Parts: sequence; structure tokens; C-alpha cells
Amino acid sequence: MTLPPLPRLPAVVPRSGVSPEARRSLRQLLGDVDRSLTVAFREGEDASALARRRSEIVDRIVVHAWGACLGDMAAGALFAVGGFGRGMLFPASDVDLLALVAETSPALHRALESFFGCLWDIGLKPGHAVRTVEQCRELAASDASVFTSLLDARRLAGWPILAESLRGILDDPALWPPRQYLAARLAERDARHARYDDTAQNLEPNLKDGPGGLRTLDALRWLGRRLADAPDFDDMVAEGLLEPVEAAKLARAEETLRRYRYALHLEAGRAEERLLFDYQRGLAMRLGFEDEHAKNLGVEQFMQGYYRAATQIERSGTQLVERFEEMLDPATEALPVGTDYVRHGSRISLRNPQLFVRRPASLVEIFIARLDEPGITGFTAETMRRIQHAVSLHGESLADDAQVLSAFLALLRRGAPAVEALWRMNRHGLLAAILPAFGKVVGRMQYDLFHVYTVDEHTLRVLRNVARFADAAARRDFPIACEIWPHVEKPELLLLAALFHDIAKGRGGDHSKLGEEDARAFCARLGLPGEEIELVAWLVRHHLLMSTTAQRQDITDPDVVHRFGATVGDWEHLDHLYLLTIADIIGTSPKLWNAWKDRLLADLYTSTRFALRSDLTPPAHAGIRLRETRERALGMLVAEHVAADDIAGVWAEFPDLSFLRHRPEQIAWQTAAILRARGAMPLVEVHPFSVRGSTELFIYTPDRDGLFATVTAMLDRLRFSVVEARILVSSTGKALDTFLLLESDSQAPASLQRAEELRTRMLRALDQPAGQGPPKRSLSRHLRHFQMAPRIEFLDAGERTQLALVCTDRPGLLAAVAQALAEAEVRVHDARIATFGERVEDFFQLTDRSNAPLSPQRREILRECLLRHIGFENPRNSLNADANA
Repeated sequence: MTLPPLPRLPAVVPRSGVSPEARRSLRQLLGDVDRSLTVAFREGEDASALARRRSEIVDRIVVHAWGACLGDMAAGALFAVGGFGRGMLFPASDVDLLALVAETSPALHRALESFFGCLWDIGLKPGHAVRTVEQCRELAASDASVFTSLLDARRLAGWPILAESLRGILDDPALWPPRQYLAARLAERDARHARYDDTAQNLEPNLKDGPGGLRTLDALRWLGRRLADAPDFDDMVAEGLLEPVEAAKLARAEETLRRYRYALHLEAGRAEERLLFDYQRGLAMRLGFEDEHAKNLGVEQFMQGYYRAATQIERSGTQLVERFEEMLDPATEALPVGTDYVRHGSRISLRNPQLFVRRPASLVEIFIARLDEPGITGFTAETMRRIQHAVSLHGESLADDAQVLSAFLALLRRGAPAVEALWRMNRHGLLAAILPAFGKVVGRMQYDLFHVYTVDEHTLRVLRNVARFADAAARRDFPIACEIWPHVEKPELLLLAALFHDIAKGRGGDHSKLGEEDARAFCARLGLPGEEIELVAWLVRHHLLMSTTAQRQDITDPDVVHRFGATVGDWEHLDHLYLLTIADIIGTSPKLWNAWKDRLLADLYTSTRFALRSDLTPPAHAGIRLRETRERALGMLVAEHVAADDIAGVWAEFPDLSFLRHRPEQIAWQTAAILRARGAMPLVEVHPFSVRGSTELFIYTPDRDGLFATVTAMLDRLRFSVVEARILVSSTGKALDTFLLLESDSQAPASLQRAEELRTRMLRALDQPAGQGPPKRSLSRHLRHFQMAPRIEFLDAGERTQLALVCTDRPGLLAAVAQALAEAEVRVHDARIATFGERVEDFFQLTDRSNAPLSPQRREILRECLLRHIGFENPRNSLNADANA
């Protein structure tokens, strides 16, 4: 496929205007050109060539319109700026223009108005400014972004002398001298990156403005032009700022992003720069990516291409900026750093330029030296260049070099400080060379809403979270973790587990088992003793155990704690697993961590630690645990001057399960609330921040079928998420229902004001004979792309039936489930709610209305009700999906 030819436009009559017929013809011409460019792209034409050709064609159309509207009017000149100034126009890019005028006049303004109106009429989207030379100078002097925009200005038409005036502004040494310009550009970069969480590895990245995006490449060219008179990467190679291989990598990465951007504009039909879920699958298909297997989807391969390109740009950009900074620093005397290195000011370099080639282990050792030497902030440009050369030269042989591995182990043994060195090694590609399996997950995304970052970014964040536990300032947020950290004798083992816990993602199969095999092999190459290898391998294999136990099982049940403790085995494994679990959850998504999960994991940790201290003797008999809870709750109430007889009267109604499934603090709080009510019902009490790290709702009212549905519908209306529910009935037929809640939006406990709103609204709902159903709310844009058929499983659980429901989350899901349970004439006795991104895993303890386990017929009725209420009309299709899940 060849590029569309440049159009031949008729000769223009200066200042004659563009007639409506001519505007329609130009609009038709532009449409024909865009369609031809689209066909060429779909047939494999290079995106950069197409964007340049579109710019060339628009050049001709814009110049034609300028001549017709302004002619040879000497008072103005037209410049292309932005992407148009750089000669690149993507399918939906704005056409940025600067009209530079020597003086203003009514006639000139009318002509410019006609010109810009013509551009809109023919289908261009001009972003324009009209300024005098003096206005340009004033704005450029006060705003580095305006000054930068002038660097790309390209004269299209008009008075040539105005181009010289513009050149005079850019060449003025008083305007943004190199140091000031570099500082301004870096400040703009930091502010822009902060909007994207300082990472290119977001689920819906912005391929233009995000870290590692096309704007990063533009900024590097601007810096090269202003600081070194090197406006493109070839010029930077000539100036010694870039190596040819680095320039080639940047060119390949840029071409990938341009290709993706071109396709994105076509897919979205507008100037969209975000790789939204709405477009990712379509783009993957458009660009030829196909599913390899269930754990390596075509869309994941497509996004990995983006992440790897953005990572390359971000890495090279960071190094190039450091070279610019070094270029502006005055030369300083070389001071020795050990026997192999010297420092120049705050930068470290080699004594012997061939050290990395002669002794590969020094590639790791220099990162250790940087850690140890106070005041060192980076490497010299030459050292960075030699690191790149050596990594490329040695390749994956570094992974089997005994001296390299010994140096790597020595680094890990530094504990928390080693983490920053690992981040820097990753930036230079050294970490992937030593750990080839890590290189395979660079840019590896998981197409869901649970994992916010790519696997490599997540792993590095987990390492950073581990390092936080060594910081005394983190004790307020992680008191138990910070207390454990000083007792971790060999932090390198925890760091290794963090490095390997997700390293097998994307291969197919169980990544925990495959990662365990990788961890064993690598630890053996490091020369670790057998017991240390076993600890690292165990942590990788079981890194999800603690979080799944805490969120899916009832950790107030001693049997659950006993089984968990038996798997863990000893304090050392428990301490390491607790630290890894917290670091992993926070590193998966900042929104996942909240006070309830903090309390949940802390409770499981302390309960298991006590069980291990007791040598895992079988759980205490229920009678003993019941008596212990009663005694502690009684002590709390008596301390508050509550009469023992009054307490006994309330507790006479409580079933034994109240004392077996609630903490003493909860029992005391519920008892006091019932006594204060003096028989008034319904009773609704709300503890904004309970002992369980969440808002606790307690309801005491005559029990009735459908009560659970009424309560959950109101909670849904008030935007509360239920994380746990305990549904009990007193001996006198009163509901003793406890709900642990978080705010749906913030995942935080309720404020005092919200707690009172909940109490009053719930009272009104319970006073109504038939509660309101849940409100109808549509799926969010994100959730629409992650729909899955529900998986519904029933298990016998003694005198009850356990329902396990795995499905896609959506607004009002629990309220809809409650409606289905009520319609199927099923009673709820316990509920545990867990959400992982778009995936919900809920567990319910159920009986029929006679308090008997569900019969096969009742289970089938409930299945059909659930499928209908949670949005699946065809039970047969869902059952098939369930069977194949």
C-alpha cells in the first residue's frame, strides 16, 4: 500500500475568501484523504509515515485557506505548533496554529476570523492563538510551557520577517537559560506524572501524557535542543548524550506508541489518548494480537507491548535527564570510593573503564557502593553507558555467574535499603538479566480490575512496602509489621519471596506452584542452605493463604485458626507470611487496604500466634470458649456499673452462637444497647468504628422472613458495603443481626454523622411492613468490560447449607442476592463478603424456613432466583459456564 498522494489544489485568488462550494470540496477532500490513510494503516503502513503524510496534506489545505482569506497581507504570519509543528498529525489530532501579527487592525481580525471559521467548516479542529511578537515574548518569559511551544513553531505562510522575530525570542539567552529551563521542565514532568501515580503501569494508561508516553519523548527533544543544540536523538548520539543502541531502542518504542495512538484514534473515532478498557480488546484484534491461552490473552499481549515501550522510554528518559544534569554541573575532583570506584561530586564512576567487562560482579557491587557512600545520588553519564554496554554484552550469562549471584545475595542481605538498589537495577535492565524470569513479566498486565499494576511494577511496589516496615515512621500505619521486622533475622529471604511470588504469572497453570519451582532453583544457585530455600519456596507457594483465609473463612472459629496454624507451622513462617501478605495487598492496589482488612489480618495473626504458642493443641471445647467470652463481657459491663441481674436477663435470650462468634467487646456493646432500649423495638445501634476495624450495625427486632433483604436494600441505598454479617435469633424470636460495614466509595468506616444517618434511616425501614427493594443502578464503565457467568455452589455444612457465589461485582449486588434469598424462601444465618476488583466471592450459611438444610429442590429454586436477580436470564447457559469455570 502506498501513501495517498499530496493533493493539487487550485490556484488561490488572494483575499477572495473561500466559497461555500469550495469549503464543501475541501471537506470532501479531507474525508477522502482520511479514509485512504485508514485503509493504508489497516493494510500495514507505518503509523509515523501516515501521520507525516496527513500533516503534509493538512499543510496544503491550511496554506490554501490562508491565501484565500489573508493573501499577501503583510501584517501577519501563520505558524504550525504542537504536534502539527513537528509535522505529525494523527487521525483525530487538533491542528494547533499560532497567528503572529505585527500589529492589530479590524481588517486583520476579520480576515483571521474568516480563516479560522473556514478551517472549522472543512472539518479541521484548529486550536489557535493570535499574538503580537511582544505578547509572545512576555508570555514565553513568564511561562516555560509557552516558551517550549515556540520551539516547535514552523512557519506555514505569511510575512517571513515575523519568523525571524520568533527566532529572536528563542535565541535570547536571558529567556530560560539551560539550568532554569531544565528545572522548569522537570517540575512540569513531576506534576504531570503525579496525575498518573508516577507510573506507566496503570490499567488504563494515557499513551500521550502518562509516564513513558509520547510527551516524554517530546520533552527529551526539547531539552536536547535547549541544553545541547541537539533537537533529535541522532544529534544527541553525535553529542555523546545517547548511545546508538539507546537511540534505536527509543525509536522502536516511539514507533510502538505511535502505532497504538493511530489505532486508538480510529477505534475511538475521536482524539482519545487513554487506552481505556472500552477500546483495549478492539485494538488488540485490530493490531493482530490473539489469545494464546486463558492466562495470556491477546489483549494482555497488546498491553504488554505498550508497557514495555513506555518502560523503555521512562528508563532512557530518566538516564538522559541525569546526563543533562551532569552536563550542566561543573567538573569536580575525583575522590576515591573503595578500591574500584571514584566520585565526582554526588556521582559515582569507575576507576577502570573495563571493570564491568572484566568482572561482571562489579555491576551489582557498584549499586552497593552507591548505597554505602553518603551523598551519592547517581552515576556519571559514562558509568550509565558502561552499565548498559555490560548488561548487553553479558546478557543472561549473569544469571549463572557465581560471583554475580554472590554480590546479589550480599545486596539482599542489606535488608530494606537493598530495595531502592533493586529499583535502580531494574531501570538499567540489570535485574531482568540476573533474573530472566523477571524479564518475562516486565509489562505483563492481568486483564481485570483487581490488579492495578503490571506484574513487574507490582513486584517492585511489594518490595518497597516490605522496606517500609523497617521505617519507624510507618509504625502508626503498620504497628504489628513494624514490631515484627526487627525480629526477621534474614530479611533477604523475605525479599526473595517478594521477588518470586508472582514471577510465573502469564505462563498458564498455578503461578504459585510454578513460582515456587523458580524460587527453589534460584535460591539453590545463590547457595542458600536447605532450610532457607524451603522458607522462600513455602512463602511463594502460600503467599495467598493468609489473605484468602482471613477474607473467606470465619477467623473467629478456632477450627479455622487451627487449620491455618497447622499449615503455617511456626512463628517464623507466620511472621514472614504476615509481612508478605500486607505488602502484597497494598502493592496490588492502594484502594485494597483499609482498616477492616488491617484488623482482619491482625486478628488472624494474633490468634494463630497464640495457637502456635500453645503447640497447636486442638481448639478449646465450645463450652470453654463460651464461658470465657461471657466472663470477659461480664467484666466489661460490670465495670460500667451495669447490674448483673439485668445482664443475665438479656443473656438468657442469647443463643450460644452469640458468645462463640462474637468478641466480648461486641457482646458487651449489644447487651448495653438492649438494656438502654428498655424493650423498645426495633432497636438499631451503630458503632462508627468498632473493634473489628469497621462500622458495626446491630439490629434487635422481632424476626421475620425477608428481614435480611430489607436491611441490605437500605444499606445499598445509603452506599454502604457489607463485609460480614451474622444473623442470629434469640430464644424469644428476636433477630440479633450484626453487620460489619464500610463506606462503598472510600472503603473507610463511617463518620459520626453518617452513622447517625444510618441509624435513623434503618429504623424507618424496619418500621415499614414491607421494606423497599434495592434501587436500580447501571454498571460502571469499567465493570461492563469484565462480566462473567456466576458460579454457584452448594455444600453441606452440618445443620446448614453453605452457598458459595462467585460472580461479577455490580452496584447493589448483595441487596439483589438478598432479594433472591427471600424469594426462594431461604434464611440467612451467616455471610462473608469478599471483593477482588471486579470479582465477588460471597459465602452464606443458609437454611429453609424450618431451619433445615436446603433440599435439592430448594437449591435449584434458589439457583434460578439468583441468576434472575443478579442479571443472568438464562440459567442453562450460566450452569454450563459454572461447570466449566
